Amino acid sequence: MRSAYSVDTVRTAERELMARLPEGALMQRAAAGLAAACADLLGRVYGSRVVLLVGSGDNGGDALYAGARLARRGAGVTAVLLAPERAHAAGLAALRRAGGRAVDAGRAVDASGAVSGGGGSVEELIEGADLVLDGIVGIGGKGGLRPDAVPLAAAAGRARGAVVAVDLPSGVDVDTGQVRGVAVRADLTVTFGTHKPGLLIDPAREYAGSVRLVDIGLELPVEPELEALQHADVARLLPVPRAESDKYRRGVVGIAAGSARYPGAAVLAVSGALRGGAGAVRYVGPAGDAVIARFPETLVSDQGPKRAGRVQAWVVGPGAGDDAATVGEVLAADVPVLIDADGLRLADAEAVRGRRAPTLMTPHAGEAAALLGVERGEVEGARLAAVRELAGRYGATVLLKGSTTLVADSGGGAVRVNPTGTSWLATAGSGDVLSGLAGSLLAAGLCAVDAGSVGAYVHGLAGRLAADGAPVGAHDVADAVPVAWRNVLG
Repeated sequence: MRSAYSVDTVRTAERELMARLPEGALMQRAAAGLAAACADLLGRVYGSRVVLLVGSGDNGGDALYAGARLARRGAGVTAVLLAPERAHAAGLAALRRAGGRAVDAGRAVDASGAVSGGGGSVEELIEGADLVLDGIVGIGGKGGLRPDAVPLAAAAGRARGAVVAVDLPSGVDVDTGQVRGVAVRADLTVTFGTHKPGLLIDPAREYAGSVRLVDIGLELPVEPELEALQHADVARLLPVPRAESDKYRRGVVGIAAGSARYPGAAVLAVSGALRGGAGAVRYVGPAGDAVIARFPETLVSDQGPKRAGRVQAWVVGPGAGDDAATVGEVLAADVPVLIDADGLRLADAEAVRGRRAPTLMTPHAGEAAALLGVERGEVEGARLAAVRELAGRYGATVLLKGSTTLVADSGGGAVRVNPTGTSWLATAGSGDVLSGLAGSLLAAGLCAVDAGSVGAYVHGLAGRLAADGAPVGAHDVADAVPVAWRNVLG
């Protein structure tokens, strides 16, 4: 399990650890890990040109100490100081002792990094670097970059070498993943002690690049703010039939989906459900002929959810059109229910909040915005806040689909973030497959949080395997689910 903690939690852990260590020891640990990551990225340190973007906080100190280590290995290191009078004094002294230089961000410099009377600019120095180390803003930064830092971030974006962020890219919100204004775009982020939520959630995740965690010895609480399942976690949760299992003991999932206009949604939801671990799939709706033609093993009924037979979970909404009656009938059932697509629009909010059995809602950003009564951009810019708000408002588990899929429970606790998605999953019908897959996991006995996060994990992995760098259809994703399942277990 990959865990992420809030700024307040990290700072508390840092204070407790620093109280037990010699002064400056914690920063030296961070700087050592940072320098090692930079050296790995450079390949050959001797003779390389490294530029440090140094703010006034501890991130600037980390960058200066790491720069000193690289300078001792033969790199030409120049620190660009945004606030020279407030730069970390000990770190700056260490850099100079190692042979590094420091310049004021507002002064002209020559190609070597020395102050010049009117030669080249700091921006040109940054652009010509083999590696740029972003230590402008630390985890306490809020909002976008200050105006004096914006040109440096822009120059880093044009640098011929790699950009490495210290703990997080400057300008992103570490707790929420929001990006307000300009922020540094890194190729690699070296973070200390633990992951931070903003490194795992878009839009900030896009700015972080690859993330490398350096252990500095923090003691953190058991419950994080955010957690991301890994293969081993998912393998433990995937349902496996026992020797005495039959199709009914494995669970039966009901699919109430599709319409005369959207029969394909029913077919795709069933395709996901058949591959999700339940022993049987019951389909209810007007697309029975299309479902049987594609999947003859499906148990089809046109008598409505109440007369379909016993199920352990329902999926309702994909392609349902305006069939509010069926949505209401499913919500009245005393079994877990997954609500997706048209079902989210048709479901009565009070009926959802009044359910005693678990409910899993699976909106994309546009549907979430409609449910919250806000603009889509507000959801996309603050995904963590949106998924928590929805879960609390509806008393349900909410899976917010998107570039980073989030799963939040109404009872609070850690929000799950899915690490396996791919942009190729942005294709019509992909969400219907996910609904069937997660609904089947509900029927097989997983709780709503686990069904949503495991379903998203396997679905995302199936999307990667099916696409392999090329466009795919939703049916290709469904076909790849067994391959993804075996990949996880293997």
